[in-house]
Amino acid sequence: MITLNDVKNNIEIKTYMEQGDRFLGAMGFTEHSLRHAKIVSNIASNILKQLGYSEREVELAAIAGFLHDIGNVVSRHDHGQTGAIISMRILKEMGMDFNEIALIASAIGNHEEEYGHPVNNIAAALIIADKTDVHRGRVRNKEFATFDIHDRVNYAAEKSEVEILSDEKVIRLNLKINIEICPVMEYFEIFLARMMMCRKAAAFLNTNFQLVINDARLL
Repeated sequence: MITLNDVKNNIEIKTYMEQGDRFLGAMGFTEHSLRHAKIVSNIASNILKQLGYSEREVELAAIAGFLHDIGNVVSRHDHGQTGAIISMRILKEMGMDFNEIALIASAIGNHEEEYGHPVNNIAAALIIADKTDVHRGRVRNKEFATFDIHDRVNYAAEKSEVEILSDEKVIRLNLKINIEICPVMEYFEIFLARMMMCRKAAAFLNTNFQLVINDARLL
């Protein structure tokens, strides 16, 4: 069976992901590098693991999380669909089972809030993992005076932690935001749709999504 390590060691995958991040940097987008891929992979797999899903589903969530942004090598626009097609071809060449490829492709193709849906367990975990990676380390711009709202919100996020409370059926995002950099309202201005998507994804997994910012529960 194809594993996360197999995917990480695939030179084609690594090249496309690194180049895609460079292209996004040229357009002024926040970081979408291998760092982001690894974090999303870890969170997605941990969600399913803590909720008691099968070992193989946990592995597939890790693979989908690692690959989810590979479509950026072609274009930011509809990169979920592009990434799904690219991943299908590569995973087929690697010898992955077609049913597993279908699960991963559908998860990647549904991870963006403009058109995505939690169509399976892998997709639901990926959505939550991707949308909760908010942190100052993702800001490329080094000139604070020129920060746009996305830069400010990410740079203000000093801590971001996804907590899975399996006994309570709760998936909780704990954020610490420096309100001297940006008010909490700016977070909701750009991330409300993503948080609503996380709520839908959590419901698919028979859990509730909670958002806690600076120790205050807001969702």
